[in-house]
Amino acid sequence: MSATLSTIRLKAKCERRLKSGHLWVYSNEVDIAQTPLKQLTAGQQVVVEAANGKALGTAVVSPEQLICARLISRDSSQLLDSSLIVHRLKVAMGGREAWYPHSCYRWVYGDSDGLPGLVVDRFGAIVVVQISSVLMETLKQEIVDAILKVAKPDCVVLKNDGKLRAVEGLPEYVEVVHGGLEDNCAPLVENDTRFMAPVIEGQKTGWFYDHRENRAVLNRLVAGKRVLDVFSYIGGWGVQAARHGAAEVHCIDASAQALDWVEQNAALNGVADKMHCWEGDAFQALRNLKDEGEKFDIVVVDPPALIPRRKDIKAGEQAYHRLNQLAMRLLNREGLLVAGSCSMHLGEDRLPDILRSLGRELDRDVVIQHVGGQGADHPVVPAIPETRYLKAVFGRVLPTR
Repeated sequence: MSATLSTIRLKAKCERRLKSGHLWVYSNEVDIAQTPLKQLTAGQQVVVEAANGKALGTAVVSPEQLICARLISRDSSQLLDSSLIVHRLKVAMGGREAWYPHSCYRWVYGDSDGLPGLVVDRFGAIVVVQISSVLMETLKQEIVDAILKVAKPDCVVLKNDGKLRAVEGLPEYVEVVHGGLEDNCAPLVENDTRFMAPVIEGQKTGWFYDHRENRAVLNRLVAGKRVLDVFSYIGGWGVQAARHGAAEVHCIDASAQALDWVEQNAALNGVADKMHCWEGDAFQALRNLKDEGEKFDIVVVDPPALIPRRKDIKAGEQAYHRLNQLAMRLLNREGLLVAGSCSMHLGEDRLPDILRSLGRELDRDVVIQHVGGQGADHPVVPAIPETRYLKAVFGRVLPTR
């Protein structure tokens, strides 16, 4: 089979990363004199060869991108086809079901599950698919058929409106391709809390499973506390805090629609009387709360990615600094700040260091009590640090000793 495929040959010694477990090929690693990238088309499957001609596996190419190829298999005769998709869906499901009994989880996490350009979230009998590559778009029907075969869901949604599609030149659309969806939402259970995720109109797939373990940690600490949830979206942190005994929860989000969903999810869990929602820009809202003399026992700051590209690191770190400074000023004596980041370009040591420096600026002592990451349904490829993107730093903020 490999004889029918085009090849890309790497420059001398550039195979070392792949041999060490990495899955990506960068355009400057390809010997374009022997195997020109411009002769390939996006989504094409090829054989990757070392400089000596030895086959390293099959990959899917994006010849115009910096990451010009992503390894599919280390077997150079193996193509990504319907049978391999079924197999990898089964393997991925097995790795989640052992952790999450309600069948609510990220079922496929792209490269980590051997399906680059594909994200699948499961909400029990409802499955939401996000495709961000040409190859996966080409295999769209095979993916849907494989999902129906492996999980037998009542409903499958293609939520193909992500920013990454534009990079690949793909159109945006949202479509229910199997079954029906009541109220455009999917029910889920996380940490003994019920939610309705807006899988049609909401962000990404409608829900963010990645912070599940960090929210579970916070749930142990909220009893009787006054909690502020900044960038609340539909209440992942805030509604769970109320459900687990917080005395009062305030949610801030720029979207009125998101806050309506917060209220609906609070009512679903019988904690609507504890919730207070504030619409507006997070930075300004935090300043307003400070001016009004508000104080909280716990402040959660979980913004969208503030460092979307490597060149944005400096500006993004400054934004994290300002945001967490505003949050820290709202804490009661011995309060807890939960600082989150989903920016893969933010180094793992940077968020704790930002909190340390803020403590010195505000004449407070900051003690890091817990550092969390993404859950088991967002598995990490050890050789690819970019697959470990999520951070949650729990810092206790104390008067200076």
